[in-house]
Amino acid sequence: MSFEEVVQRAIRGDDQSFLAAIQTVKIDLYKTALAYLRKEEDALEAIQEVTFRAYKGLKDLKVPGYFKTWIIRIMINYCNDTLKKQRRIILNEELLLAEGEAEDHTLLEIEEAMQRLDERSREIITLKYFHDLKIKDIALTLDCPEGTVKTWLFKALKSLRKNLDEKGGVSHV
Repeated sequence: MSFEEVVQRAIRGDDQSFLAAIQTVKIDLYKTALAYLRKEEDALEAIQEVTFRAYKGLKDLKVPGYFKTWIIRIMINYCNDTLKKQRRIILNEELLLAEGEAEDHTLLEIEEAMQRLDERSREIITLKYFHDLKIKDIALTLDCPEGTVKTWLFKALKSLRKNLDEKGGVSHV
């Protein structure tokens, strides 16, 4: 049975098919959540919440072949909402860690530079470089033309380089 057939059965109310579909995409969901939230326990909580949201909204999915991009989009939205709520706390924790440890400052600078990017830029860079998605797949995930994704990616990388240069970091992006 193909993945699309499994998703189609899940849409019709088959709970076992829904679980099978989730099993197929759980690694991608975990990677997305971890890339955004950076803590394993937050990523696992995100997977639980997104699985629940997907289960509730599965009837709205029109094309079974887009299940993976649909559920990753739900994850991205959940992570962005969570980050908005936690933004101040996370930034304060990073500052304390940066002051208290003599670790690789390049990594801290990159994380800080990523946090200073707008939401869409962080999203594009995460999908492209943390998930190795192709421009075509990013376009499907974000529901926009490939040319737009290329433009956004170019601008996001330019902004990231600028943020790193302002901090005196070495730009390897």
